[in-house]
Order: sequence, then structure tokens, then C-alpha cells
Amino acid sequence: MLTSLAIFAATGALAGFLAGLLGIGGGMVLVPALIFCFHAQGISPTVLTHLAVGTSLASIVLTSISSVRTHYAQGGVDTGLFKKFALGLVIGSLIGAQIAHALPARTLQIIIGVFAVWTGLKMFRGSKPVETIAPTPQPAELHAVGGLIGVASAIFGIGGGSLMVPYLVKQGVAMRRAVGTAAACGFPIAVAGMIGFIFSGWGLTELPAGSTGYIYWPALAGIALTSMFAAHAGAVMAHRIPAQQLKRAFAVLLVLVGLRFLAGL
Repeated sequence: MLTSLAIFAATGALAGFLAGLLGIGGGMVLVPALIFCFHAQGISPTVLTHLAVGTSLASIVLTSISSVRTHYAQGGVDTGLFKKFALGLVIGSLIGAQIAHALPARTLQIIIGVFAVWTGLKMFRGSKPVETIAPTPQPAELHAVGGLIGVASAIFGIGGGSLMVPYLVKQGVAMRRAVGTAAACGFPIAVAGMIGFIFSGWGLTELPAGSTGYIYWPALAGIALTSMFAAHAGAVMAHRIPAQQLKRAFAVLLVLVGLRFLAGL
């Protein structure tokens, strides 16, 4: 038990540090890392991918609190936009958890692999969305976009920032406000997704001891011990070392991980 806790604490430290250093979402690191950890533990292949996604979302609930507080204190959260997105995000994330549960494990791995490759290639190019002047979207559009982002985020086990920020910037939101608002949107995504994965995985006999639905509490405890502190350390380190080269190196790793998923664990 202590060995497993140490492994998950190390995984949380790595995810948090890279998230702070490179400005990426921790879920993009956690999901592949947890899949490999669960595979090494001998957890049933039929549930280990779903377990990794659900546990990743549960960890984002914890880590997003600190992030949102920081962005809000610096005036980086557009609360009006957040309120318009919130309902769609919650409903979409709940639906996404059910879609993920309905997908065979191999199909879910392929979807995550494609997303990892896409994210890695995007990061390697280093392209950023261009800020524009555009009219504020209507509430109906924000609800719909929030729903779609919620669905996708729950399936991938992420907070949705990589999807939300480009959309907000294209709608005329300044980059700083877009990042802060996207961080705030990650909280309802993670909470609803976690609830959805608990419900959809409830009572499955293939799940390991220590699970509630698709949430594996020993992994979550280890991640919680280190991820927030490591994220702060990574953010501090980002101002001291050339992050662009590190981003490209991590992008290559993401592509390789994605291809590994596509080829099969």
C-alpha cells in the first residue's frame, strides 16, 4: 500500500510540476501516467482506462481550487462568461462520463491517443490563438459550446482549458482573461465528471479495492499529496529556464505516448 501511494505521489508531483512549468493541464499528464501505473498493477484492462480518466477528473477538482483562487484574485476570471458556460459544462460533463463508460476500453484508449497526438503536435508548433475583436456570443451558443467542451473533457479526463482558451480568444476575450476563465470552468467540469464516473462505474466487480465507481482513492490520495505543491514549484521554475525547448520535448513525448495508445498497450 505504501509503495503504491509513493508511486502515485510521484505521478502527482510529475503532473503538477509539468502543468506549472509548461502551462498545460495536469489531466493531459495524469491520464496516460495512471493508465501505465494501473496496467503495471495488474488492474483489469476492461476498467483501467476508465479508472484513469475518472481519477484524473477527481484530482482536477482539488488542483483547480488553488488555480481559480489565484486567477480570481488577479482579476483574470470573467464571472459573467463563467456563469453562462456553467450549466452547459455540468450537463456536458455528466453526459461525457456516461459516453466514456459506454465505450469499450480499447476505443477509449484510441480516442485518448488521438487527442494526445493532436495536443503534442499543437504544442510542438507553439501556435497560439490570435486575439480578435468579436461580438459577445449569445447565451444559447455559450451553453452549447460549454456542453460540447464538457463532453469532450470528461471523455479525455481533462479540465478543458486546451479547448476553452482558443474558443474564448477567438470570441474577443483577452488571453489573460481567457486563461483565468477557462481555469474556473475546469472546476464544474471536474466535479460533474467525477460524479458521473462514480455513478457509471458503481458496483463493477472488475474494479480494484479502494475504488468508488471509477475513482481510485489510493491514487487520488497520492496525487493530492504532491500535485499542488509541485505545480507551484513548476510555475516558479518556468521563469528561470527556457520553457520553449521543454515544451517541444514534452510535445514529442505526448505524441509518442499517443502513438503507443493507438498501437495498443
